[in-house]
Amino acid sequence: MTTAFFYALSGIALFILGLYALVIRVHLLRKILAVNVMGSGVFLLLIALATRTQSTPDPVPQAMVITGIVVAVSATALALVLMLRLLGAGGKAELPDEKIE
Repeated sequence: MTTAFFYALSGIALFILGLYALVIRVHLLRKILAVNVMGSGVFLLLIALATRTQSTPDPVPQAMVITGIVVAVSATALALVLMLRLLGAGGKAELPDEKIE
C-alpha cells in the first residue's frame, strides 16, 4: 500500500464520516464540524491525487487545497456567526422541524 493510496482511503473515510454526522446530528455546531471534516477528507483526497506519479507532484491540486482551506475557514466563520444569531433569536441552535408551505 503506497502513501498516496493510504491518503486517498483516509480522505474517503473522513468524507463518509462527515456525511454521516451531517445527516444524523441535529445541533448546528455539530453539522458545521461535520462539513469541516468532509472538507478535510476532500483535501486529503486531492493531495493523494496530486502525488499519483513518482516524479514531482502536480502543483494545481496543491494550490486548490490551499485555496480551499482559506475558503473553508471563511465559510466556517460565517456559519458560526449565523448559528449564534439563530441561538440568540430562537434560544436553541437547531433548525426548526415544521415545514413551510
